[in-house]
Amino acid sequence: MLFNSFEFAIFYLVITALYFIIPHKYRWVLLLGGSCYFYMAFVPIYILILGFTIVIDYLAGIYIEQSQGKKRKLLLACSLIANIGILAFFKYYNFLNDHLSDALQNFNYQNPVPYLTILLPIGLSFHTFQAMSYTIEVYRGNHKAERRFGIYSLYVMFYPQLVAGPIERPQNILPQLHEEHKFDVNQMVNGLQLMLWGFFKKLVVADRLSIYVDAVYNNPSNHNGSSIALASFFFAIQIYCDFSGYTDIAIGCARTMGFDLMENFRRPYFSTSIKEFWSRWHISLSTWFRDYLYIPLGGNRVSASKKYFNLIIVFVVSGIWHGANTTFIIWGLLHGILLIIGQIIAPYSNYVSSKKSVNNVIRLVKITFIICLVTFCWIFFRANSLNDAITLIKGLRSIGDPLFMGDGVNSLAHCILAIFILMAVEVKKEYFRDRIQFLSSPYLTVRWVSAIAVIFAIVLFGVFSGGQFIYFQF
Repeated sequence: MLFNSFEFAIFYLVITALYFIIPHKYRWVLLLGGSCYFYMAFVPIYILILGFTIVIDYLAGIYIEQSQGKKRKLLLACSLIANIGILAFFKYYNFLNDHLSDALQNFNYQNPVPYLTILLPIGLSFHTFQAMSYTIEVYRGNHKAERRFGIYSLYVMFYPQLVAGPIERPQNILPQLHEEHKFDVNQMVNGLQLMLWGFFKKLVVADRLSIYVDAVYNNPSNHNGSSIALASFFFAIQIYCDFSGYTDIAIGCARTMGFDLMENFRRPYFSTSIKEFWSRWHISLSTWFRDYLYIPLGGNRVSASKKYFNLIIVFVVSGIWHGANTTFIIWGLLHGILLIIGQIIAPYSNYVSSKKSVNNVIRLVKITFIICLVTFCWIFFRANSLNDAITLIKGLRSIGDPLFMGDGVNSLAHCILAIFILMAVEVKKEYFRDRIQFLSSPYLTVRWVSAIAVIFAIVLFGVFSGGQFIYFQF
């Protein structure tokens, strides 16, 4: 069930209304049943996979808490192997099998392992990582094992963030699942406002930009540098609005029922370094890798060379997490290399920025430079294959040639207008957050006019055939 569908609108209204009507002690049943229905709307049979990992991790958490020494490590290992094993099978089996076939062909051998036609369970990477965070936190003694099986199941399956995050920690969500949430007008209004802005990002910005992006990236050899550069910039905005739009809807949806999900995006394109970009982009994933991979590898406590090596490992794994394709690995590797370079030159960069007379100019130059670097890396993320990525990069050499107009001047004008509105709101939030808040002004007239304007923009300019969110495939 897609957020940007009529079915979800009905589902959301029914679940939210019933949530506040029924007694508190039955609400977890409603949310769990609703979450199961929400997930089964995609591929019903895959609910069994989710159920299997839930049982494994629920039992593992209890026995880890009760055990000592090597037995605790063994139980944690069993939980992690079960989760990673299922993720690896569905997401990487055919990818690894293809590479095995290529290797065996070099020795004139045929690969005996069959290729499987399997559909990746939607959101598998997200709820797998959330489940793993639970057993790790119980093992570390940071959270008590959840004794109520239904509540733990809801922790993994809570429908607003089930498919594409944010990837929550048990310390934040599990206590909230036990609390009684009373109807709060302010929370309801704030949640609906955030959902509305999320729908604007998805329908008006992301899905409209995707029309141009798809036309160029699906036929890279037919386009020149100007078109490729514009499509790449459009994709940088598209993926941000698509993913952060989903997050806004998810957080807003949960907030209307009284739940507080973690922030997942903080205007990443205002970053002045790659390090800052990753502190603002997909925060729940970047902090997950920091806490459960980078720090256990040694973090900042090791030598510089070891630290840089660990950063490369983290970002390559991040690339692999995103998808079974060489392009994702290269995308992750590039970000790791850029982060290392950024850390090496940081002292010199900070010295220049300390000059107040040029601080604002330097900041603008840095922001522009980071946007260009990130956009270049997005080429590998979006390209359908490594060969397509190379074709796109080679095509950039012909910038200055006539621009591909897509569906016409009006279509491009709508794209530019949507980006302008987005950036106006983003600039206000970044630099004028203490002034009148967009869609949350204390002045009732401003609030309602803003909300109505966004609704009209969605109705008039929204693309309602854009399909699922990009990160659903991960």
